[in-house]
Amino acid sequence: MSETTSKTRELLIDAARRVFARKGIERTTMNDIAIASRKGRRTLYMYFKNKEDIFSIVIKNEMERLYEMLEEVDSKNLPADEKLITFIYMRLDAFKATVTRNGSLRANFFHDSWNVAKVRKNYNLQEIALIKKILNNGIKEGIFNIPDVDTTALILHYSLKGIEVPYIRGLLGDSTDRIIQQKDSVMNLIFNGIKTRK
Repeated sequence: MSETTSKTRELLIDAARRVFARKGIERTTMNDIAIASRKGRRTLYMYFKNKEDIFSIVIKNEMERLYEMLEEVDSKNLPADEKLITFIYMRLDAFKATVTRNGSLRANFFHDSWNVAKVRKNYNLQEIALIKKILNNGIKEGIFNIPDVDTTALILHYSLKGIEVPYIRGLLGDSTDRIIQQKDSVMNLIFNGIKTRK
């Protein structure tokens, strides 16, 4: 793919992302995307079959951006417990920022579409692998005592998926004090559990 071809494709994808964000996928047409990109429909169809094809690529790009942010957290020189908490909050904040940036797609940007679920599958596997890496490093550092890293990583991953929408919608509270309190609660749950120590 030539540099010009690549730039045109990226321009079309970004224009589509902005139109999807404003109108949602259902109300967006290929003509809307062509107009927003200032390219003809013929050019648009040279690169993409239909709006669902473009939507999948938009979602894939957004998920790649999120994964790069999580990789940055993983590369930090932190003890595993601090890295895990940083990872959790970076992930939630990054999802919230992505959904906010993408306007009318809102929370269904990540949940309701079959295309999103299909594209997100690969991201989920990458995220679980990062969580496992952090957990395994914590065991090596003597910070964590985890008999089954695979299951623990899956539970953490699906727990995070479960609180995405309430977090994005601000249902968990947005004040600084509330966020600090939440972080303390999350840390306590992950690192101490709910059972009284004898």
